[in-house]
Amino acid sequence: MNLDRRQLIKTAGSIALITGLSRSPLFAAPLGANPFMLGVAAGDPWPDGFVIWTRLAPRPLDEHGGMPAVRVPVLWEVAEDEGFSRVVRKGEAVALPELAHSVHVEVEGLQPHRPYWYRFTVAGSDISPVGMARTAPARDAMVQQLRIGVAGCQHYEMGYYDAWRHLAAEPDLDLVFHYGDYIYEGAATPLGPRPNKWTPVRQHVGGEIYSIDDYRRRYAQYKSDPNLQAAHAACAFAVSFDDHEIDNNWASDFDQDGTSPEIFALRRYAALQAWYEHMPVRKAQFPTNGGLTAYRRLDYGRLMRMHVLDTRSYRADQPCGDDFRKNPCPPEAHVGPSVLGGAQESWLDQGLGGAGTTWNLLAQQIIVMPVDFREPGATEAQFATDLWDGYRPARQRLIESIRRHDLSNVVIATGDHHRHLVGSVPENDEDTDGPKVAVEFQAASISSEGNGKGEAGLDHMMRNNPHFDLYTDRRGYQLFNISPERWKTDVKVMDQIETPGGQISTLASFFVTPDAPILHRG
Repeated sequence: MNLDRRQLIKTAGSIALITGLSRSPLFAAPLGANPFMLGVAAGDPWPDGFVIWTRLAPRPLDEHGGMPAVRVPVLWEVAEDEGFSRVVRKGEAVALPELAHSVHVEVEGLQPHRPYWYRFTVAGSDISPVGMARTAPARDAMVQQLRIGVAGCQHYEMGYYDAWRHLAAEPDLDLVFHYGDYIYEGAATPLGPRPNKWTPVRQHVGGEIYSIDDYRRRYAQYKSDPNLQAAHAACAFAVSFDDHEIDNNWASDFDQDGTSPEIFALRRYAALQAWYEHMPVRKAQFPTNGGLTAYRRLDYGRLMRMHVLDTRSYRADQPCGDDFRKNPCPPEAHVGPSVLGGAQESWLDQGLGGAGTTWNLLAQQIIVMPVDFREPGATEAQFATDLWDGYRPARQRLIESIRRHDLSNVVIATGDHHRHLVGSVPENDEDTDGPKVAVEFQAASISSEGNGKGEAGLDHMMRNNPHFDLYTDRRGYQLFNISPERWKTDVKVMDQIETPGGQISTLASFFVTPDAPILHRG
């Protein structure tokens, strides 16, 4: 067997970190303060288990979260009841300083499709909050009901996280898909009104983030929010990332500022390591020098296959720049060759063809369907290049994959745009009112862009995009209620998010049946 020595060293180093072969001393004495200030989380359910996560940080915003540079044993338990009278799995993990004292445990040996409760303890310190997660159904199970929340884009300065509080209280959730923009990378914004700009309601700590310590502190600030912690404790998440986890509108080797790829790679690696350290993901998502593999599948019996996609790491640079407002780009120039990259595109095509489930969910970040953003009164169409609109050959290949496998059951979950958008993906870009291949649900932001303006001044978006069924500038999330007969989506909106205590309501509901990608109000 011919092994590349450098690759072997790189792989061995990654395995050493994951398995705890660190040279830092082992520390089993009391930490002197509650180390679970960032809460707990679970993620990526399989039929026999899920990931459970925490990070030891008694003083989250201090250097290294207030932790000494030592390894710390962490005990964990999983029980069939919230009172932990029936513990079914337990063990010990080691929190490493090299990984910001984060803990990722891949729990196995559980029963499919049922709730479990989990917690962590450290010698002489407080017990962690209790989290709950549901395992996935068995692969061949005939599942009758599945509930998934979709949310993301949670700019800390732009609003409060009451939407997470409401999502945490939603009954019988199986999963939350966080589509990305978990953190934002910008510097602290001065408090107080700013003419013609959004008004910050709270502040980032520090300047724009670049180093691993910068990113760790930014995650610690976001994860200190009690409403976000409540959502993580209430349900397992499937997380991906978009642009702001690293830098606005980055794509593969390119940032928005024209930094050389070699220099940007340093920032990207630091950011992806911090993402791994703070997310409930499996060791398969552990970062290496080449990045990390974020795309993966989650199966929910014979009801649904969820393809979690990465639309940032492998794409070509945006054509004509990354902002249509600054640099208008004619439609014929929207020909970025790839969004997913060749390997992920092939993986998705194979997964769509072999799913054999009632539904296929593409869980991804940027709007797939064409979107004409022309201003009221304008006669020429205007398209954004950071969306799939900037990569029309890639979108056409996705459409051809769906058609080749003769699928009428594809639902796309999307984020990034900060607004609720419900519509359908047309077979032909030039005939948006013609036949469709999939339905798309774009979930609004949790907080990014503040309260929003509702539907005011947006009539032109509906007129110029006949494949839209809803477009509104409100904050909130979406709920998917999935059965073999139909897929129902509730569009949930906040009355306001710029002061604490905002309330949630259902703006609209839509349903689709698996035999045709046609949206219905319901």
